Amino acid sequence: MTKPYLLAIDNGTQSVRALLFDLQGNLVSKSQIPLSHYKQPTPGWMESDSQAFWDSVCQACHTLWANTSIPKSAIAGVVITTQRGTTVNLDKDGLALRPSMIWLDQRRADVLPKLSWWWKAALRCIGMLGTIDYFQREAEANWIAQHQPEIWAKTDKFLMLSGYLNFRMTGRYVDSAASQVGYIPFDYKRGRWASALDWKWQAMPITAAMLPELVQAGTVIGQISAQAAAETGIPVGTPLVAGAADKACEILGAGCLTPEVACLSYGTAATVNTTTRRYVEVTRFIPPYQAAVPGHYNTEVQITRGFWMVNWFKEQFGLLEQQIASQQGVSPESLFDALVNSVPPGAQGLMLQPFWNPGIKVPGPEARGAVIGFGDSHTRAHLYRAILEGLAYALREGMERTQKRSGQAIQRVRVSGGGSQSDAAMQITANVFNLPCERPHLYETSGLGAAMVAAVGLGLQPDFESAVRHMTRIGQVFMPEPVHAKTYEKLYKRVYCRMYQQLQPLYHELKHLTG
Repeated sequence: MTKPYLLAIDNGTQSVRALLFDLQGNLVSKSQIPLSHYKQPTPGWMESDSQAFWDSVCQACHTLWANTSIPKSAIAGVVITTQRGTTVNLDKDGLALRPSMIWLDQRRADVLPKLSWWWKAALRCIGMLGTIDYFQREAEANWIAQHQPEIWAKTDKFLMLSGYLNFRMTGRYVDSAASQVGYIPFDYKRGRWASALDWKWQAMPITAAMLPELVQAGTVIGQISAQAAAETGIPVGTPLVAGAADKACEILGAGCLTPEVACLSYGTAATVNTTTRRYVEVTRFIPPYQAAVPGHYNTEVQITRGFWMVNWFKEQFGLLEQQIASQQGVSPESLFDALVNSVPPGAQGLMLQPFWNPGIKVPGPEARGAVIGFGDSHTRAHLYRAILEGLAYALREGMERTQKRSGQAIQRVRVSGGGSQSDAAMQITANVFNLPCERPHLYETSGLGAAMVAAVGLGLQPDFESAVRHMTRIGQVFMPEPVHAKTYEKLYKRVYCRMYQQLQPLYHELKHLTG
C-alpha cells in the first residue's frame, strides 16, 4: 500500500505554492507560482482580482502534477493556508463582486458606523475609544460600504481569502477559526464569531449571515468537488481539512509548541510569536490570535513591512549583486550576505527604526520609519546591515514585552520565512537577542505546519505533540558571539529603545502637517 502524503496549498503574499509532504515532515515535491496580479490603482492601495488567486492555485497544482512521481491516489488530504487579512466579497451566486483588498492596502474609511451610547461610555472608561476608531477606519467593510454602497448592498458573503479558497474547493462556506485575522466581528479569545451584543457588530456593516461557518483547525470541512477536481487535478472526494493562517502554520511548522521558544518570522511581515494556552495580550486590548493548535494562542508582535524592506533594498540598490549572481550561477542571497559582512556590527553608528507602516498602540498610528547617524563613511552596505539590525531590535523589543506580559522567560528563538535563508541575518539575530538562534530543517514552514494540522485532523498523527516530534527538527543553530552581543546590547538599550520616544513628537507633527 502506498504511504500517505499531504497536499498543502500555501497562498502567501508573494507566491502560491503547492507542497507535498510525507509524515516525517519531508517536502517531497513542490511547485511555486509568483503572484504578479496585484494592482495599485491609487498609491497606498493594493488589490487583486479574486479569480486570479484561484487560477494561481490551479496552476500551482497542475505544475506539481507535471513534476512529481507521487501518485495522486496517495494524497490523504488537502489543507489550505493563506496570507492574512485579505478579504473577498461574493454575491448570492458565489461570484466575486470586486477585487480583493490585500492586507497591505492602506485605504481608510472616513464615515464610520455609530456605536450605541452605552458602548461609547464603556469604551471611553477603559481608554479604548481611540483603538476602536482605528479599528473602524481600517475595516475594509466600512470603506466598501462608504465608497461602493452598491457593491456592499449586493454582498451576500464577506470572507477571508482562506474561506474563499475553501469555498472554491468544496462549494461550502466554511473556514477555520485559526484563519480569522482581520477587521471582522471575531472573538479572538473564544475562537468564534462575536456574541450578538458585542460592539464589533455596531462598528461594521457586517451581518452574521455574511460570514462562513467556523470550525477548529484540523476539522474535515468537506471533499474536493467535481468542479474543483477538474480545475486543479486534485482527485474528486479528497478530504479538505481546515487549516490556519500562514503565520500560525509557520509557528507550528517551526516546532514552536511551548512558550519558552519564540518563533521569529522573517517574511513580508516580520513577527515574533510564542504559543501558549493562556490568553495573553502583549499590548493591552490587542488580542493574541488563535494558534493552529486548537485551545492555544499566538502572542504576536508584528513589524508590518518586515523583510519587505530587504526586498525593497535589493530592488533599489542590489542590481549589481543580482547580475553577478546570474553570471556566476550562485544565489543572490550569498552575495548580499557578503555585503552585510563587509560592515562591522552596529553599522558604524547607522541605526534604523523599521516602522514603515503605522501601528495601533506600540507603535502608534503616527509612527514613521527613521534612519539616524548618517556620516560620509556610510555606504549601501551600511544601510543594508542597518535594516537587518533594526528589524532584529524591533523584534527583540516585542519579545521583551511578551516576556513581561506573560511572565514566561524565552530561552531560544527559532527563525523561519524567506529571511531565515540568510546566514548573516541569522547571526545578527543571535547576537541582538543574545540567544541561540535556530533554523528549522526546511524553509517551507508555513506549508509544513498546515500539513501537520491535516495529519492530526485525519488521524495520521495522534496529536500535535507527536506531529511536532515526528515532522519537525532543527537545522543549523547560530550561537551568540559574546563581543558582538555586548555591542548590540549597548546600542539597543542606549539608542534604539529611546528612538521612538524621542521621535514621536516629530511623527505627530508630520502627520498633522501632511495628513
